[in-house]
Amino acid sequence: MPNVKSQTTTMNPFFTTYTTPFHVPPFDKIKIEHFKPAILEGMKQESAEITSIAYSEAEPSFENTILAMENSGQLLTRVSSVFFNLNSANTNEEIQAIAREMAPELAAHHDNIILNHPLFLRVKQLWDTHESLKLNAEQIKLVEKTHKSFVRSGANLNEADKAKLRTINAKLSLLGLNFGQNLLAETNAYQLLIDKKEDLSGLPEELVLAAGESAKQSGNEGKWLFSLQNPSVMPFLQYADNRELRKQIWEAYTLRGDNNNAHDNKEIVRNIVNLRREKAALLGYKDHASYVLEETMAKTPENAYKLLNQLWQPALNVAGREAFDLQRMIDDSGAQFKLAPYDWKYYTEELRKERFDLDEQELRPYFSLDKVCEGVFGVATKLYGLQFKELTDLPKYHEEVSAYEVSEADGTDIGILYTDFFPRASKRGGAWMTSYSSQKMENGKRISPVISIVCNFSKPTGDAPALLTFDEVTTFFHEFGHSLHGLLSNVTYRSLAGTAVSRDFVELPSQIMENWAAEPEVLKMFARHYKTNEVIPDELIKKLHHTGTFDQGFATIEYLAASLLDLDYHTQTKELKDDVDSFERQSMKKAGLMDEIIPRYRSTYFNHIFAGGYSAGYYSYIWSGVLDTDAFEAFKETGDLFNQEKAQSFRMNVLEKGGTEEPMVLYKKFRGAEPGIKALLKKRGLNLEPEKKVI
Repeated sequence: MPNVKSQTTTMNPFFTTYTTPFHVPPFDKIKIEHFKPAILEGMKQESAEITSIAYSEAEPSFENTILAMENSGQLLTRVSSVFFNLNSANTNEEIQAIAREMAPELAAHHDNIILNHPLFLRVKQLWDTHESLKLNAEQIKLVEKTHKSFVRSGANLNEADKAKLRTINAKLSLLGLNFGQNLLAETNAYQLLIDKKEDLSGLPEELVLAAGESAKQSGNEGKWLFSLQNPSVMPFLQYADNRELRKQIWEAYTLRGDNNNAHDNKEIVRNIVNLRREKAALLGYKDHASYVLEETMAKTPENAYKLLNQLWQPALNVAGREAFDLQRMIDDSGAQFKLAPYDWKYYTEELRKERFDLDEQELRPYFSLDKVCEGVFGVATKLYGLQFKELTDLPKYHEEVSAYEVSEADGTDIGILYTDFFPRASKRGGAWMTSYSSQKMENGKRISPVISIVCNFSKPTGDAPALLTFDEVTTFFHEFGHSLHGLLSNVTYRSLAGTAVSRDFVELPSQIMENWAAEPEVLKMFARHYKTNEVIPDELIKKLHHTGTFDQGFATIEYLAASLLDLDYHTQTKELKDDVDSFERQSMKKAGLMDEIIPRYRSTYFNHIFAGGYSAGYYSYIWSGVLDTDAFEAFKETGDLFNQEKAQSFRMNVLEKGGTEEPMVLYKKFRGAEPGIKALLKKRGLNLEPEKKVI
């Protein structure tokens, strides 16, 4: 009988070190049937490696314990990075089934490592004696991080409580996975099919063309199909004259996961919240938020609440004035209805045209995706000297993906960047940066990372290329900022590389990049009309800047509302027995949210906190907003957006350092002082007498 394992090993690309250029995953050779065997074998190999470390008779040392752990599990890391990235960016029923099957297995595997008592004793001994071990700063940080991960994962618990923790972790792993799969199913399930041309009134030509193509692909040629993907639903809400249809698609969007069907997420949310609270209590914390925030810049839920509440009333005041203006516009038109949430985007766009003589559709011809890509890369070149070369022959996981070699000005390799821009049924919504391999050092040589940014931008329509909204342009700059954090990482150990920092610091590199997107000097670098190649006119740039604080009351309040909802869920100290919808209503009532606005994410589709790793951490975007606006001021103050002294300081002290030092230490090394809130308030147009320091 043939050796099945040896055949599998030979045929499975995960079982050997990648021989591809730049050691990227061999996507062209990876098949779905390769994932499960590689995951199982990866867990088996890592378990053997961990056992060898834990039961070694040698006295614990950095090399035989911490470094050995750092280098263990390479097969599992290799297959997991591909599998879970594809589950987000290009999934199908088979991949989702494997994910559901493997989630509790992987959770148990992690627990077997982190709850291994002999292993913990070795780590603890090294931490307790680290001052006498002659370790460098980065080694000490890795020992500290490793020790903390054990303690925070239950290493000090008794055996009975460890058993409880294992059960909780297994349940949470599956619940989070189910939440995300339900949301994707709900997003893909809805279609607004229009067969009357008059119902398209107000919609931009590009959106109508895209809807016609979508309808044709679904077997409904001659009609127009709109979906809950952002490039479809958001402009529909912004431009459609038909109020009843706006209401229909808005309700479908805001009721995802809340339809009492097979993909309902309400019970999943309640169970996740209760299990997280139970886990936090088991580990000795007051609530889940206290557990999470201990390892962030905020440190406590109280500090996170403080910043949110400090911004709430000023933002609410501005949003109230915005609502008044929109209602006045409705009344002046002779309509007899009260402003509703599904009216906000529509009448805001009408008010923008009236007040600033700017239709956002005027901007899109200047934002073809190819030109925006040139602009984003061009900013990185001017700031950091980076060069980008497209590689058309590199293996890719989807035909829409592009790959770039990123290098220094002198040609030194930096890493590989994948870009994946358009929505599809196999991809979850939103935009994110991820990695297939993180930067590290081996034998004194820098091993380059493989980074990917995934978005859901407007697709090409007809003869036109993909034309982005300015919001999509900003999203591109944001995610690219994350990618720079991963690409420019220059640390020794993978566990400290790139984005391995706290949630309320990780958004600094991404959000600071957004600031360059709207600068006239930068816009003129890339904003060219896709037909004529004409540079965006000064008059249009002026209009864009005049709208800089327009609708910021709404934007800030919907974000703050979601952040408060997140913290309210995760500061629960008793079992959540209420219906999730009721809890959400009470949370928003307590905050004082106006009826015309709902949280940016309602509970049942709040993927960030229930399936995306941001639990008790959604506040971090505004926390980092204080950092990024203050940091960008450092450039503005010099009179040079590409000031090389500031750029190199930001690169050396933030982008290259990963998690090797405390975030505020790194920030102060760049800026020279802690940040203030003044720049953020100015940027958003929120009138408030600021405190000198807030974070």
